Parts: sequence; C-alpha cells; structure tokens
Amino acid sequence: MKHALTLSFLLLFLNQISVQAQDQKIKEKIGLVEKNLVGPVQTKGKTRWTIKERMAHYKVNGVSIAVFHNYKIEWAKGYGWADKSNMTPVTVKTLFQAGSISKSLNAVGVLKLVQERKINLYSDINQYLRSWKFPYDSVSKNKKITIANLLSHTAGLGVSGYSGYKVGHQIPSIPQVLDGKQPANSPAVRSLFEAGLRHKYSGGGTIITQMIIMDITHQPYSQYMQENVLKPLGMISSTFTQPPVRNTTTLLATGYDENGKQVKGKYHVYPEQAAAELWSTPTELAKYIISIQEAFRGKSNEVLTPYMAKLMLTPYIDQKVALGVFIDDYNNEKYFEHNGLTFGYYSQYYGSLNDGNGIVIMTNSVNTDLVPEIVNSIAKVYGFQGLYRSRIDKEFKISDTILQTYTGQYKLAPEAILTVSKVGQQLFIQLTGQDKIPVFAETVNKFYLKVIDAQLEFVKDVNGKIVKVILYQNGSANEALKSN
Repeated sequence: MKHALTLSFLLLFLNQISVQAQDQKIKEKIGLVEKNLVGPVQTKGKTRWTIKERMAHYKVNGVSIAVFHNYKIEWAKGYGWADKSNMTPVTVKTLFQAGSISKSLNAVGVLKLVQERKINLYSDINQYLRSWKFPYDSVSKNKKITIANLLSHTAGLGVSGYSGYKVGHQIPSIPQVLDGKQPANSPAVRSLFEAGLRHKYSGGGTIITQMIIMDITHQPYSQYMQENVLKPLGMISSTFTQPPVRNTTTLLATGYDENGKQVKGKYHVYPEQAAAELWSTPTELAKYIISIQEAFRGKSNEVLTPYMAKLMLTPYIDQKVALGVFIDDYNNEKYFEHNGLTFGYYSQYYGSLNDGNGIVIMTNSVNTDLVPEIVNSIAKVYGFQGLYRSRIDKEFKISDTILQTYTGQYKLAPEAILTVSKVGQQLFIQLTGQDKIPVFAETVNKFYLKVIDAQLEFVKDVNGKIVKVILYQNGSANEALKSN
C-alpha cells in the first residue's frame, strides 16, 4: 500500500512538472508573437515591431487574440483598452462586434435547417419566404435564386454591406431593409445580374437568409441562433441580440474610428443581424472554427454533420467562395476564413482545412492594417504554413520614361477608377474615393504595395502600348483597362 501511494504521488508530481513545462513553453511563444510583427513587405535589416508599438502606431485601442493548435485552443489574451475613457482593459471575456464574420455563423444556422430537411439549398428562395417575397425582374433573366446562391454570394444581388444605426435611432424591420424603405438607410436588395453567373459579394443576400430563418422557424432570428448554433457550440457569451442584452453590456468593447476617436453611442446597431450583428470573443469564435474542423474530418456531429461541414467548406461556382466562408489556398495549404468590419470594429479568423490550426483576432478599431501584422507574427512563431505573408523589400530601378507610360486611368469597375500617377521617380495609385498609395517596382512591369499584400502588373499590346493593369490581391486577379 505504501509503495502504491508513493508511486501515485510520483506520477502526480511528474504530471505537474509536465504541465508547468508546457505552460512555460506557451508563455515563451506568446512572448515571441508579441514582439515579431511585420507588414506585407519588410525592409532588410529592420527591427520587427511589438504589438504595443503597432497598436500605438495605428491608434488601435484594444486587441483580443486566440490561437488554436491541433484542434485545441492553446492560448487567448487581450491587449489595451476595451473602453479607453473608463480605462476598462480588454480581457478574454470582452465582446467585440464581429461584423461580417456573422455570415459564417449564419451559414451554420441555415445549413442546420437543411440538415433537418426543413429547407433545400437548391430550391427557389420564394418557396420559403412568407412575410416577404423576392421581386424577380427582367435583370434576373428568369433564373431563380437559391439559398446556396445567397450563402456563396453568387445570387447576382446588390448591397454589399451595411452601416448600421446609431444607438437610440429608429430601427427598420427586415422587409423595410430588403425593400430599402424608411427608416432603412440602405438601398433595396435587387438583382444586378442573373443568379449563378459569378461571385458578387452581397450582404443583402445574407439578409434574405435571415428572413428565411425567421419565416421557417417562426422565431426571432437571435433566438433561433442562440438555441441552435451558439449554445450547442459552447458560445455562451456570444449573442445576435440587438441591442445587446443588459447583462452583457459591461463586457462590450467600445468602438473607435481610424483616429482612435470613440464612436458616438459606443457602437452601431445592426438589424441586419445575419450579416453584421454578432457580438463574440476570439475564444468563442475559435470554438465554432474547431467544431467545423472536427466535423470536416469526420470527428464531430456537434451542430453540423461531417457531410454538411464538407458541403459548407466546398467552393460553390467560384473556387474562392464556399457557403458562408471564403477559401484561401496557398500552395495547397487551405484555410476557410472571413473578416468583419463594422462602424468601430475589425476582426479576422483563419481555420485550416488540413489540420486543427487557426487564429482569431478582434479589435475595436476600423483600422485593417494591424491584424495582418499580428497574423504574420503568429504564423511565423507557430509555423502555420500559408499564413505568413511578408517578404523582404528589394529595390528595382526603372527609367523615368518607362514609368511615365504607366500613368493614366484604368477602369476597374463601372464606378471604380484606378488612377496611376508619378511624382519624381515614385509611382502612386489611387482608387476612386481613396487616398494615394505609393507602389514599388519588383520588375520592369510588376509593382507591389507595402501597406497591404497586393501587386500590380502592367500589360502591353503587340505594339508595345500599355493597355491594362492587373491587380493581384488575396489570390484573385482583377483586370482594369486603360482609358487614356
């Protein structure tokens, strides 16, 4: 008996030592993440930044991070202020407005109804809409819109996003939002071209799925999502309720603009819940991602079956868009991901399809530059293949005569003109309504941006005249023809 007790104490002691060693290893990794931030382009020999330095540089008040590895959350940590004026620090329990990340959770809610055979992914949406019907017209060319189209942004619909409503202002109903009627501050959701033709991001299409959920379940949208998605996933603090319920308001991060100025009323309210209203934490969003990863590999039926999870993560019509998520493929390292930008908040998540790794970062700022730098640091420290997107800056000299041939206007879209200008030996680009951004030569006709991960390629015709530019960003290529 004495020997048995001695062995038990020894095993307990050894286990404690192992746990302490593991905790120390994680602390060391967190320390490395916190001091190795880099942008899309690095200057050779330049010291890397700390999170604190970059938060100050970008005027971001609060950041919250969760890192998961091998299907388990390894660590989560908050930085800075959830509310600067009240000196409320960000903790792992601080709730941030997730913006368009809401669309991913909404897709889970829709697919659960498909799983229960209450709706069909490929049937006409008007078959399920009761309190509002989509008004097909000549633009849609008699091509019926399906739920799969709505979830994959291939329905050919307008209204890409929503700006929300100030706290205390009159909030429109969902039919009013869909028809663009007061007090809605957004246009009507209507066809821009026929369904199934190509990808065109539409938050308006997501709101139609919100209407379908309410019409089919006869429940408020937030109630259905709480009972059928958030709670089963263990996301007990997260909510689609708007405005957020009283017992969570003390946990809400206050939103700030690009200059670090507080949003009036602290945040905006989004009746467009399925598209933008989710409040959550990186830890709880990581639970959603891990659940989908586990189901995808056939190890979980928590909310979606393996079949349904695979369907959710399978590209539909466009190879980079699945159902409620985007698919990134970097040298066969595939991730499902989504970002979210609302009036005062920016967030991003990545979940690997090849293993159980991933990242969730949430901020209470509209700045979008800090998050990619944190992603680079985490990817470098953890060896997350495909997520480290930073390269060493290499100067390439081009003659003034050649640079001059690139200047002019390029039509990227009907209302989006890319203007290329030159000041001295420096080339700049400017998209309609945005600031000028310097671009740097990689080869004689290829340029890159330092502020974001994007590249430009100028293309000549058979006579050697510049006729178009190709913009490469996030794995996609967009052509813009030169107009002068």
